[in-house]
Amino acid sequence: MCVVKNTLMTSDELESLLGANLRALRIRQNVTQRDLALRANVSLGAVQHAESGRGATVRTLVRMLKALGRTDWIDALSPQVSVSPLEVLKSGRRAKRQRASVPRAARNRDV
Repeated sequence: MCVVKNTLMTSDELESLLGANLRALRIRQNVTQRDLALRANVSLGAVQHAESGRGATVRTLVRMLKALGRTDWIDALSPQVSVSPLEVLKSGRRAKRQRASVPRAARNRDV
């Protein structure tokens, strides 16, 4: 599987990368495009479009990942947030500002 090395990739490049990863996954599992389309209940053209990076609906992507047994890819798209900014606001707690400390000796010299 390819890893995104350059975060400055265009949307088209990222779609192509995702399509290539889907194709590689399908081939590793020894599944034809036609079989994947049947398993995922999508058209053959939808599989071909997704794999070529020419666009696919979220529904098609989810169905393909489910048919390939890789719904964990979806989890990778939306990692768990540990602290909700809304909860912090609701709690009324404000973060205390901290200033950079200056060593006492340096403060006395400047005066």
